[in-house]
Amino acid sequence: MNKGILHTVVMLCLLVFATSCSNFQKLLKSNDVDLKYKAALEYYEKGDYYRANQLLEQVMPLMTGREEAEKARFYYANTHYQQREYMLSAFQFRTFYETYPRSELAEEAMFLQAKSLYNDSPDFEQDQTSTVTAMESIQEFLVRHPNSQYTAEANTMFDDLSAKLDLKAFESARLYYKLRYYKSAVVAFTNFLRENPSSPYSEQASYLRIDAQYRFALESVPDKQQERFMEAIDFYQAFIDQYPDSSYLRSAEQVYTNTQSEIEKIKKNNPSNS
Repeated sequence: MNKGILHTVVMLCLLVFATSCSNFQKLLKSNDVDLKYKAALEYYEKGDYYRANQLLEQVMPLMTGREEAEKARFYYANTHYQQREYMLSAFQFRTFYETYPRSELAEEAMFLQAKSLYNDSPDFEQDQTSTVTAMESIQEFLVRHPNSQYTAEANTMFDDLSAKLDLKAFESARLYYKLRYYKSAVVAFTNFLRENPSSPYSEQASYLRIDAQYRFALESVPDKQQERFMEAIDFYQAFIDQYPDSSYLRSAEQVYTNTQSEIEKIKKNNPSNS
């Protein structure tokens, strides 16, 4: 394409864009509700959710009592969702199904409200309050619509969020271990294993608890060492009973061997502890 043709194409595109913007501004200033609503639907169908949103926001308050009001509110909520404005879409979808509980769109709106919260859930390193809220919303949806076409996706979302909370709890416990706060690490890993018995991180947490307890015992005052090394052995026994084929087995066995050696040293130096 030569420069002359390219320039012409660019100018035509700019002209079309300018005309489009001008027409949209006229629509925003118009008092014709029907014209605005029709234009909003056209923008919506084209995937121009920003302009559809602007027009729907203007016409919704003026459509109360009209048959189109129901769909207008659903479309408005979805324009937020499509623009990834998830907190806004969550609020609008909830408003929709609370306003129109018998609507044929109520089930979808409730699912999309939950999905909006799911999409807004932050990375595991951050505060997970909104993740818990999303899980509660998904559970509410599953209870109210147990046979929904969205059930499988809702369950997958719930599992994803549950795994994120597991990871958050595990990494919080492991942080104590990394910082060498071994006593706190043992407590944290114990709580994690009690509260998340089926977590994919339970095996690693169980192993790290052994090692943390061993290191805690090493750093303890002499009078407390034997008791604390024995606790490490108890953790080891629980670990091998639950994970006999663990990938951490060799490492756990080494910690166990080291623990036994330390206990033997204590008994040798303090015959009264035998």
